[in-house]
Amino acid sequence: MNSLREVIASCLTDYDPAALPVASAQTIINGFVQPVVAMQTVPVQQALGRVLAAELISPLNVPAHDNSAMDGYALRADDLIAHAASAHAPCRLQQIGRALAGKPFNGELQPGQCVRVMTGAVLPTGADTVVPQELCLAPSDAENGQWVEIAAALTRGDNVRYAGEDLVRGKPVLARGRNLQPADLGLIASLGIGSVPVFRQVRVAHFSTGDEIASIGQPLAPGQVYDSNRYCLHGMLARLGVQTIDMGVIADDPAALRSALTAAATHADVVITTGGVSVGEADFIRSLMAQLGEVAFWKIAMRPGRPMAFGRIGESLFFGLPGNPVAVMVTFYQFVREALLRLSGQTERLQVPLLRVPSRVALRKRPGRTEYQRAVLSHDDALGWSVSLTGQQGSGVLRSMSAANCLLVLEHERGDVACGDLVSVQLFDGLV
Repeated sequence: MNSLREVIASCLTDYDPAALPVASAQTIINGFVQPVVAMQTVPVQQALGRVLAAELISPLNVPAHDNSAMDGYALRADDLIAHAASAHAPCRLQQIGRALAGKPFNGELQPGQCVRVMTGAVLPTGADTVVPQELCLAPSDAENGQWVEIAAALTRGDNVRYAGEDLVRGKPVLARGRNLQPADLGLIASLGIGSVPVFRQVRVAHFSTGDEIASIGQPLAPGQVYDSNRYCLHGMLARLGVQTIDMGVIADDPAALRSALTAAATHADVVITTGGVSVGEADFIRSLMAQLGEVAFWKIAMRPGRPMAFGRIGESLFFGLPGNPVAVMVTFYQFVREALLRLSGQTERLQVPLLRVPSRVALRKRPGRTEYQRAVLSHDDALGWSVSLTGQQGSGVLRSMSAANCLLVLEHERGDVACGDLVSVQLFDGLV
């Protein structure tokens, strides 16, 4: 196993822990993550949000047979072609039966014949085209049976779904490392597969630190605030499908913190703490980590969320996030989220896409750090899509995060923004 120093050296040529760019920190962290390998088999109904541990190969064709894409009449295109060359009147075909979904027509079409078909019905032998019922004249009874008049011009194969058009037997369906979504569950079920191999869920232990933090249900002592960080983390982790171990609030006591860190690393793949990573006299995480594990303490060139720690306690990854709730959320989304997805074995949709839209407001920004502003992406007929801020941007103002639907991202080297300039946004939909 490579040391943290070796990983940093392999990722970066110019490393300054006192002013580390966001992209550099992301590179280091992602280079340190080794995906889980343990697998388990789960029923399809329980596979939503799990990561597929083996490539899924189709055991059959979907659909299994050529079938009708709509209600109408199955026929031979040659009949239409021959009729078009000889007359201008509608083509008249004899209806010899019907085919329903799950109830095929028994027989074979001969020249001049058609079969009434419903959507999903197996295409009768001899037929190669389906004409929608709306393009047919009302059938009429005659001495020799029922007749259908077709006035529309068709191309061979119109309105036919061919066997294997969706999935082909023996071909890959879903790739290893895919986070299974609702459509994937239906796709798997369409193959008659009832269970799938997935990677085991990542286990994440987290706790808040600080004498000033009180848990819900406890009376507030002078100078205390209720813990919001654990609940933000719980929500963000729940969206990623990991198993969480909530260890509560740990006081600023070296013995208690050592015990909590040791226990967390024993039971979890990842340990996340909030608070205690700055340089205050009561911030003990720094000194404890020097004893318990391998860790880098960084001042990230970002706002909010400047102080952060990353490393390892035994076999567990460690993230020491800031204490202010907005800084916790921003650093989680920029660093922890992708690491957890990689750790879970996921290989797709790891990064949150950035959209480019005009800013409704002018913004002051100095180059040399990345800034994340809480914002609202909105649409109107005059401007189209554009973004504006939610209000106060202090790292302790959680209400402005709750009111936002995106983060406005001002990149490392960017300067001031004028009203109307294009800026980048990270949408919360699907993220938070």
